[in-house]
Amino acid sequence: MTIFIDDRPIHIKGSKKAAQLQDVTQASHVDYDRIIDARLDGLKLITLKGHLLVLNVTPVTVEKLVNLLNNYNVSELNSVTLVAVDKKAVEEKFKSLYRIVKAAGGVVFKQDKMLLMFRRGKWDLPKGKLDDGESSRVAALREVEEETGVVATLENRICTTWHTYTLNGSRILKKTKWYRMICQNDTNMKPQFDEDIQQLEWMDQKKTALALTNSFSSIRYVIEAVNETALKNDE
Repeated sequence: MTIFIDDRPIHIKGSKKAAQLQDVTQASHVDYDRIIDARLDGLKLITLKGHLLVLNVTPVTVEKLVNLLNNYNVSELNSVTLVAVDKKAVEEKFKSLYRIVKAAGGVVFKQDKMLLMFRRGKWDLPKGKLDDGESSRVAALREVEEETGVVATLENRICTTWHTYTLNGSRILKKTKWYRMICQNDTNMKPQFDEDIQQLEWMDQKKTALALTNSFSSIRYVIEAVNETALKNDE
C-alpha cells in the first residue's frame, strides 16, 4: 500500500516483502538516505529527510508519523518506507486517522495517445467521487465523460491510489480506483470549466513524459503502473 500525504509517497510493506531488500545495510546505500529501527529510535522531526526507511513499524509509529507530517515543515523529506510488524494493523491505523472518500478515474487512450487535462496549474487525469450506490467502474466512466466530454469503454483496472487532503478542517483519505479506457467518441470533447479544468490534450509518450514533470506524484504513480502493465503484455 502506498499513501500520498502532501503528494509525498508513504510506502507500507510487510515483513515478507521487506525481506526482499536482503541486506539492509546495502539497501541503505542504494535506495535510502537513512534507516531507523522504530523499536530503538522513536521518530523525530530531525530524521524526516531524504528517502527514509523505518523498520519494525507499529500503529503507534504511524500515529507519530502522521502527526509530524501534518503539523511540521518536512520539506526535506522525499519519501518514507515503513516495514510493518503487522502490515494490516498499520494500514488500518492509517485509515482510522482520516475520513475515507471513495473515487474512481480513467487513463483514456486514443490509439497511441493518452488524454491529460490541465487543472489548477497541474496536468492531471479525470477522476471523481462515487455517487451513493455507484460502482467504481460506472463512476470512472461517468467522471471521464463529465470532465472531458469523451465517451470511453473500460479495459482493465490499473491500480488503486490513496492520497490525503484537508476539507473544511477534516482530514480526508481519498481511495481512487483507476481504469485503463479506450476512447470511443471524442467529438464532444471539452473541459469541464466549472471543475477548474482549463485544457484537454491527447498526448503521445514523449509529450506525456514532459507534462508529468508538472503533475502530482500520485498521477505519475498511476501512469507508471500503466506502462509497467504494457511492458508485461509485450513480453
